[in-house]
Amino acid sequence: MVQIPNTPAPTMPPAPRSVPTSADVARLAGVSRATVSYVLNNAGAVRISEPTRRRVRAAAEELGYVPHAAARALRAGHSRMVLMPTLPVPAGPLYSQFVHDFQGALSSLDYTVVQYGATGQGDDEARAWAELRPVAVLVAGPGLGPEGVAVLKRSGARAVVTLSPEAVEGARAVPLDHADVGRSAAGHLYARGRRRIAVVVPAEPGMEMFSAPRLAGAREALHGSDATVTELSLAYTEESAAALAARWPALGLDAVFAYNDEYAMLLMRALLDAGLRVPRDVAVIGADDLMLGRLLRPRLSTVRIELPSGRELASLVDRAVRSPAAAPESHEPYGATVVQRDSS
Repeated sequence: MVQIPNTPAPTMPPAPRSVPTSADVARLAGVSRATVSYVLNNAGAVRISEPTRRRVRAAAEELGYVPHAAARALRAGHSRMVLMPTLPVPAGPLYSQFVHDFQGALSSLDYTVVQYGATGQGDDEARAWAELRPVAVLVAGPGLGPEGVAVLKRSGARAVVTLSPEAVEGARAVPLDHADVGRSAAGHLYARGRRRIAVVVPAEPGMEMFSAPRLAGAREALHGSDATVTELSLAYTEESAAALAARWPALGLDAVFAYNDEYAMLLMRALLDAGLRVPRDVAVIGADDLMLGRLLRPRLSTVRIELPSGRELASLVDRAVRSPAAAPESHEPYGATVVQRDSS
């Protein structure tokens, strides 16, 4: 006779915990579901006593309940999402700080900022942005046209704001002129007596959306003068900078606008390592006015770009969302200011 040993029955995994609902919060707090919705969605138009608000929030926290964003958007007809497509190029410190400030300011106004990866900034990308049903879209850069704006608005976007030198039909424009950066840099170098001026154009793909207008601005500033403008491609690597610095004596150039501070610092270090004197042999100027440029020796001259503050831009987006039919506000173009230091 074979004896089968006793084996414990397999244990079943515990039943998944049910997702708490607004009805659960309402029961625990002793209020209606409507009151829960008003409190957790920050509905300022409805008067609810502070003790009730505290009771609802405490119940929601105890249960681990958070409002369902999609359901809230369905009820309201739009979300509280502000979509900000990412740039198709690596963002520098200046832009990163601007985005951080903008996100913080919009969060204080009860919006959620979502950065959405994209390969470009055109009308085709607008269809992908529209799928997320944002209440507003902020596009930092050129490329979005009237068709893209129309697609976004048909999907429920109440405001489309562009940071671009040219206005787009249907969008609210905050004019930002990158050509003025090039004009300012080239004009400064010319005023300092330089006549054989180079302009760095980053070799990395996608950068032309900003580098092209800066180069055009430099050419415009020196058009008709006795100065020459030479376009130089530079990759953001030490090897590329060293190779360009080695060619510098043969190029016969006495100044360079190096696109921005990061490329300027890279190139200036290579020029110094190659035995060239800055600014005696080569004057160097960047753009963005980064802190690191002030710590270099020689200190880096730069073009300070006047950007709207994150709080100003968040307020503009909020006004546009609240009053989508209002006439667009007029804004003076944000300009550029040369900050001269030791390198030029």
